[in-house]
Amino acid sequence: MTPDSPQDPQKGKVDEAAVAEDAKDAKAEAAAEAPEAQPEPKPKRSRTRAKKAAPEAEGQAAAETGVDKDAAEATETKPKRSRGRVPAEAKNPEGTKPEGTKKKAAAAATDKETQDAAAAQPRKRDRRRRPEPGILVRAQAKYVRTSARKARLVCDHIRGKDVVEARAILAYTPRAAAKPWLKLLESAVANAEHNHELVGDDLRIAAVHADEGPTLKRFRPRAMGRATRIRKRTSHLTITLTPKEN
Repeated sequence: MTPDSPQDPQKGKVDEAAVAEDAKDAKAEAAAEAPEAQPEPKPKRSRTRAKKAAPEAEGQAAAETGVDKDAAEATETKPKRSRGRVPAEAKNPEGTKPEGTKKKAAAAATDKETQDAAAAQPRKRDRRRRPEPGILVRAQAKYVRTSARKARLVCDHIRGKDVVEARAILAYTPRAAAKPWLKLLESAVANAEHNHELVGDDLRIAAVHADEGPTLKRFRPRAMGRATRIRKRTSHLTITLTPKEN
């Protein structure tokens, strides 16, 4: 117990009311000293003052340098970046073709030159085929009931002959295949006269050949109950006529 603390002489105890008043006084003194120790906050700048000060600063800078702000922005404008495709004018403002297109154009020009040179050169003649001069008139008879081997024995006599001579040969040939060949020759002559307005007697046989057709299979009874196969062969006959060489 401190000697300064007030006591009640009758009871010998500390006066609680005096202690509470001392505590309040201490708190008040501490609160009065605290604001003096904290630093003072800086005053906040308002936006309106900054906006008003910006044009004045720009005007002073323009007066010092001698360049207007609008003219500087017009000369130093940068193209905006777009997320999509960049236009060709922005890529190439001068209007000149890029290197890729120049290479493509040069390649196309060289290809065209090579094609023109190839077209100007004469084509090589195929020695395996020698087409007959003039118009070719063709006639064909299919599924003729004779074998191709027997038909070839007849057509070999008229190959390269003129129409008049071929008629005479076929008329006096003692073979069954001569009749189909004679009918086919007359059909080819009719085609030439009707379709191409040619004279039949002025034609000659440029090509003639007989190809094998399908074979018909039949059976014939033989001795002791057996059967043998019979092959009935067919052929396709073709004649090609052309005008005589002058």
